[in-house]
Amino acid sequence: MFGKRPAEPSQPRRVDTIIGKDTRIEGRLEAAGTVRIDGRVDGEVEADGDVVIGEPGRLVASVHARNITIAGEVQGNVYAEGRLEIVPTGKLYGDVKVAVLAIEDGAIFKGSCEMTAAQPQSRLLPGKVEPPALPEGEASEEG
Repeated sequence: MFGKRPAEPSQPRRVDTIIGKDTRIEGRLEAAGTVRIDGRVDGEVEADGDVVIGEPGRLVASVHARNITIAGEVQGNVYAEGRLEIVPTGKLYGDVKVAVLAIEDGAIFKGSCEMTAAQPQSRLLPGKVEPPALPEGEASEEG
C-alpha cells in the first residue's frame, strides 16, 4: 500500500533495443531509443533515450544517455542528462557527470561525480578535452 517500491527501479516502459545476455559487442553502440543491456559491451554506448544495464550486463565502456540504471557492472565513465540510478546489485567503476544521482544500499560506486543542471551533456569522448564554461561576465585569459 504505502511505501512500497517498484520491483524494477526506473525501468522504462518501452525498450527499443535489447542486447541479450549471450551477446558481446566490441566497438560503438548508437541507439535512437531506449536500450537494455544484459550482455557484454566493450567500447562506447550512446543512446538518445535511456540505458538499462541488467544484472547480467557487463560494460567496459563509456555510456552517454538520457537516464541510466545500473544493475550489472560498468567500468567506464557515465554521462546522463537526467538520472543515474545504481541499484543494490549494481557496480560502477568510473567517473560520472549527471543531473540526479541515486545510489541504493548495497550498490558499489568508485569514482568521482559532477552534478549538473538537467540539460543535454556534452559528448566527452576519451582523449578529447573541453575547456570549462565560464560564468557570464567573466572573460578567459586568452581573449
